[in-house]
Amino acid sequence: MGQNTIMLAKIARKTVLLGLLCASPAHAADPVRLGLLHTLSPAPFYIAQERGYFRDEGIDLTFRFFEAAQPIAAAAVAGDIDVGVTALTGGFFNLAEKGVLKVIGGGLHEEKGYEGSAILVSNTAYDAGLTSLDKLPGHSFAITQYGSSFHYMAGRIAQAEGFDLKTITLRPVQQIGNMVAAVASNQIDATIAIASMARPLQEQHQAHILAWAGDIVPEQLTALFTTPAMIAAKPDVLKHFAAAYQKGVADYREAFLRLDNTGKPITDDKTEAVIPLLTKYVFTGDPNARQKILSGVGYYDAGGALDVADVLDQVRWFKDQGLVKGEADAATMLDTRFLPTR
Repeated sequence: MGQNTIMLAKIARKTVLLGLLCASPAHAADPVRLGLLHTLSPAPFYIAQERGYFRDEGIDLTFRFFEAAQPIAAAAVAGDIDVGVTALTGGFFNLAEKGVLKVIGGGLHEEKGYEGSAILVSNTAYDAGLTSLDKLPGHSFAITQYGSSFHYMAGRIAQAEGFDLKTITLRPVQQIGNMVAAVASNQIDATIAIASMARPLQEQHQAHILAWAGDIVPEQLTALFTTPAMIAAKPDVLKHFAAAYQKGVADYREAFLRLDNTGKPITDDKTEAVIPLLTKYVFTGDPNARQKILSGVGYYDAGGALDVADVLDQVRWFKDQGLVKGEADAATMLDTRFLPTR
């Protein structure tokens, strides 16, 4: 074999090897399973997913939808999801106190000046004199269940208005839809309802909005959480997850939370560009989807920040009610290394 032939064979082999290297797949994206409610409230996650922010951060995100808050926390403990976002409840804090869950970031926040959740009153109760929050004593109030975020909000409203929570009759009806239906049908006097559910009832003269929760009791309504095992095994994955989430929050705030000089939400091209991304997940095929989204958006702090002081207040409140039993320091339920705090 001639020298030229040998050299050509070596070049050919190097070319084949280089081709194989170039054809090798890139580092596989890290799979993350996110547990969430199939509602508008986790909108920043929908935006981040549709705009490829998780993919850009090397995250292969899968949504796992649930019908209630507590099963999301239970799924994280069971290892069926990696991260969850949902309302904070007595059941959640009981698990967190045992060291099996950690709050790592903020979600929806009831905020003064933003119409997130309404205190809704039935027509019958309103006509009988329930026209302000200080008149709630002696009336019935629908919640999903004891220990729910609605139970907590009712307690905070009572504190703010200066009356004992025991002076109202709490009626657990299991589901949010049941809460609203009970008030609309005059079976229960009052409840808490998100704006997209409360406003249509008022417009159709089926109930009255007395106040907005954020104006009375600003609070961390939902939060992002994971398990200590996930934090220990995949801290870098969580950092990239948090970075993508923050981009989604930034887009959400640009689309929905800018206010004009009169305090009204600004609706422009940035808003219209986001609405189709959300209708892939909520109000799909509904001709009124756009208005329902605009009526139902809630407040998110910049950067997905967590209201640490309020979360600690929530734990104390649930303990005072005997709904969280342990003695663990509430601060041990938080891990704030991944997202900012307010």
